[in-house]
Amino acid sequence: MAGKRSIFEEVGEGTRAAAPAPGVIDKGTGGARGAIRGWLLVLFMLVASMIVVGGLTRLTDSGLSITEWRPVTGALPPMSVEEWAVEFDKYRAIPEYQLQNKGMSLEDFKVIYWWEWGHRQLGRVVGLVWAAGFVFFWATRRVPAGWTGRLLGLGALGGLQGAIGWWMVSSGLTGERVDVASYRLATHLGLAFVILGLIAWYVLLLGRSEAQLMQARRSREAKLYSLSTGLMHFAFLQILLGALVAGIDAGRGFPTWPDMNGQFFPADAFYVPGGPAWAAFFENPGLVQFMHRMAGYLLFAFAIVVYLRGRRSAHRATRGAFGAVMAMMVVQLLLGIAAVLTAAHLHVAITHQVGAILLWVLILRARHLSQYPLVGSIREGTQ
Repeated sequence: MAGKRSIFEEVGEGTRAAAPAPGVIDKGTGGARGAIRGWLLVLFMLVASMIVVGGLTRLTDSGLSITEWRPVTGALPPMSVEEWAVEFDKYRAIPEYQLQNKGMSLEDFKVIYWWEWGHRQLGRVVGLVWAAGFVFFWATRRVPAGWTGRLLGLGALGGLQGAIGWWMVSSGLTGERVDVASYRLATHLGLAFVILGLIAWYVLLLGRSEAQLMQARRSREAKLYSLSTGLMHFAFLQILLGALVAGIDAGRGFPTWPDMNGQFFPADAFYVPGGPAWAAFFENPGLVQFMHRMAGYLLFAFAIVVYLRGRRSAHRATRGAFGAVMAMMVVQLLLGIAAVLTAAHLHVAITHQVGAILLWVLILRARHLSQYPLVGSIREGTQ
């Protein structure tokens, strides 16, 4: 039986109940959350690199140089003169060689082959890094509650992306096409940005503990979150339109701005040889580039609206995030104009694509801070 407490004894003096220690998976950015976040950051860099390499593969017309889908054995490139001859013979049987590159030398073929092989090899690396990380964290029971499905979903999307990649390539191996179908390229690039966006969102979520996120959500700015979500969707649409432009080399035509070879709306915009008028939205270079231009202007205008609303946020970090989005939006618009004026010069075009990645991530970050703001202290201030 416990002894009597003195009336002069300080409240709380003596033995105190130990505060519950946080679980390993919820120590802010430490423990499994920090390790998983680091693993996802590696995946993010790999996927971003794959998007860039994929863009270079398209810009160098290398995407059809490998005519088979061999997920395992295809990891080994040709190792002898005979093996190179076999691969070259396969390429010479497809329309791109017969209609566009007839007479190409073996050395020139090797250049485009290495671009496509590198793109596919990077995809294999992404898959292996995901599988190794997921199995390790799952087997050691370090995955935070509620995260197994999310992390497994990334792997499933990665597998689907590989299948879509082959579906895209196969469209250019028969018939009279010298490139892949533009809508399949848009699907392939679109899914890549979905995967990249999910990884970025998960990295942001894992940057704080669940308790911190719950606390931050009480200060969420619903209107700003809604606007940033709309901006995210609009930017994604513009990315898809950009893929259509790349798919039919529409960026190499109409190298004038703000007009299109002296016209606001391109001539014969709805003409597709032997095809219906609706096919022009995918296959007519003038119409496809016009749509990309107009969507870019509208996206820029909407970004200004969102930025002005973001400036009114009570949270310094949120205001800064939307300021960064607006700054990158200006840079991306200028890069788009430069790509037009240089007829999609290789370096300008790929810089424009890198700009799309940066803008995409900045929009996601601003959206995240609208939902989970960083609330400043009284000393730091929020204004």
